[in-house]
Amino acid sequence: MDIAIIKYGAGNVRSVVNALKRLGAEPVLTDDKDMIACADRVVFPGQGEASCAMRYLREKNLDTLIPSLRQPVLGICIGQQLMCRHSEEGETDCLGIFDVDVRRFQPLCHEDKVPVMGWNEIRDTKTPLFGGLDGVGHYVYFIHSYYVPLCKETIAVADYIHPYSAAIHKDNFFATQFHPEKSGSVGERILKNFLNLSDK
Repeated sequence: MDIAIIKYGAGNVRSVVNALKRLGAEPVLTDDKDMIACADRVVFPGQGEASCAMRYLREKNLDTLIPSLRQPVLGICIGQQLMCRHSEEGETDCLGIFDVDVRRFQPLCHEDKVPVMGWNEIRDTKTPLFGGLDGVGHYVYFIHSYYVPLCKETIAVADYIHPYSAAIHKDNFFATQFHPEKSGSVGERILKNFLNLSDK
């Protein structure tokens, strides 16, 4: 199976490469349009700033390629946010795969820290991405200042200040705000489920 990890100057990509290798995969980190288009699976991970990331994607014409992909695609952290319509971070127009805007967390009290960093529970999980993770008590690792509000494409919910989309799904596009590559056995199961998704 050919797995392309989209290279666009984002941080924390190496940990995704290593996590996939632990599952027996041999991913390729690339910004080559042909390699990405021909891959069996595409991962769109990273940490970074929305406007800078979108600028790189536009320079490489990846902003038009990514929404046109037909194989399973997994966005992680900023990858999820960039799949949305617009981000408050830098007032950035994004890829528009999901018809929802990314918001910044607004603390309501002194205890509310932004960015959010650490482990949090996910609930209301749906779709094969979370296969084998039924029930409650599944904790995953987050680090972010911006979030995707609850929407019709929400497939997992987390709570910080208020409920928000821990994961979203539309057609062949899946995305998580949390980092499955940093989330122990739960994250490993999610990545394995992604690799085993049906191509239909």
